Amino acid sequence: MDKRHALVTGASSGIGAAIVERLLRDGWRVTGISRRPGTFDHPAFAHLSLDLNDVDNIASAVADLAPTALVHAAGMLKVAPLGSLSHDDGAAMWRLHVDVAMRLADALATRLPQGGRIIFIGSRTASGAAGRGQYAATKAALVALARSWASELAPRGITVNVVAPAATETPMLKDPTRANVTPKLPPIGRFIRPEEVAAAVAFLLSGEAAAITGQQLVICGGSSL
Repeated sequence: MDKRHALVTGASSGIGAAIVERLLRDGWRVTGISRRPGTFDHPAFAHLSLDLNDVDNIASAVADLAPTALVHAAGMLKVAPLGSLSHDDGAAMWRLHVDVAMRLADALATRLPQGGRIIFIGSRTASGAAGRGQYAATKAALVALARSWASELAPRGITVNVVAPAATETPMLKDPTRANVTPKLPPIGRFIRPEEVAAAVAFLLSGEAAAITGQQLVICGGSSL
């Protein structure tokens, strides 16, 4: 782990961008996956332009990479109550959150070194939320993947975890399509900050977190109380 190299999806904005910024500050080399390059001007940052919806191209796009860590932060949120579900939206969320996670992990698992890391950005909503059933299902699936793969990879010292924030101050929070399911303010009196999620990711990527695997770390500001 002397040459730390993280592959981060959703790197151009929101939580993904905050993770990239934190890891660069901590001395990591980062390859950021997004359709747009973002605003990072750092010698240790490289941008990989990739539309993750084109899942068949993922394995070939990362074929030449050998990171020490994978952080899947790309996400989207579509909301609808039962009886008015958009199956296209549900399929799109499953593809981005779950199928992409599976394809990236499958492509990179054999190249991850002893002590490598895999982290998925989940959601507190994985436990269920009215109007967000399809989204919640995809985030719950990430927990199942993490626990399964944590068992498989433990002999190599590779940890697999989920960081699951409640409503976070990102562009997604202001999406007008979620007007009917406006997130409630957590008991701490504010929404979660992207840099707080990034700090949790940085810890789970560290050597100090080597004994934490197959877990979901919920950052909810007291919303779960």
